[in-house]
Amino acid sequence: MTRILVADDDKDVRTALRDALASEGYEVETAPDGERAMQMHENAPVNILITDLFMPEQDGLETLQYFRARNPSMPIVVISGWKHGQKTDHLAVAQHAGANVILRKPFELGELLARLETLISEMNAAPKDPAASSLAGNDRLGSR
Repeated sequence: MTRILVADDDKDVRTALRDALASEGYEVETAPDGERAMQMHENAPVNILITDLFMPEQDGLETLQYFRARNPSMPIVVISGWKHGQKTDHLAVAQHAGANVILRKPFELGELLARLETLISEMNAAPKDPAASSLAGNDRLGSR
């Protein structure tokens, strides 16, 4: 089963994503910030990370960099809204830092699901590196 970790400081977003993804057959864990997401992954590794960018304790960019350094092949989806007056496109920064997918809030659930299916297909098609697997923990994406 594919395990997804959703990190977002907005409880409504976490709940909506958890419920929607679970109804599609994914096992979903949620965290209110990047620091908690890292702790959860250390205790029970996940296959995919979905993270917001703007969170307390540890933001999404730091979280992305942490996961990317430890799990180079892990699919990472970054989600974020656009704040009025914001001069920097933080989603573009996240993509440059290694996000596989970026989605601007609000986004359609169907778009997220389609992107997840593509990421899972790519991961399943990629050759398995035994050394990378032992470092990443549980990075094999099986069928849901």
